[in-house]
Amino acid sequence: MSRHSALTYDNAKKAPEPRELLRRHGLRCTPGRLRVLALLAASERHLSSSEACEQLTRSGKAVHHTTVYRTLEALTAVGLTHAVHGPGATRYGITGEPHHHTVCQQCGHIAALASRHLTEAVGRIEELTGLRPDSSGSLLVFGRCSGCSG
Repeated sequence: MSRHSALTYDNAKKAPEPRELLRRHGLRCTPGRLRVLALLAASERHLSSSEACEQLTRSGKAVHHTTVYRTLEALTAVGLTHAVHGPGATRYGITGEPHHHTVCQQCGHIAALASRHLTEAVGRIEELTGLRPDSSGSLLVFGRCSGCSG
């Protein structure tokens, strides 16, 4: 599945620094926010607050679990990250190019699916229901991942 990142831009443009992103969105540049943002930007998957906390601790950059949770909520509130609710814990990913998500109902694995792959389906859903997804709208496709269905 495709990896996405708010820090991925056209090659002609330099990706903004995490400090600049936080300031641009009205957030203070605390060490915890910088660490969580860097972790999510480097991750190839969506992480729960517990997983983010564990990875930060393993990397030697421990951040208290409450701080990680509050940071994820703050980053999501300003649109730097997004939350995907599925079975189990809510998982967070960096907001970047529009995309959808696949969610395994057995293990909870979440993967990004580029919007361009579902353009026709989204158009048909709008036609059938009148629902017009906004720019941050995401379809959640539930099923079983290859690991769980194999």
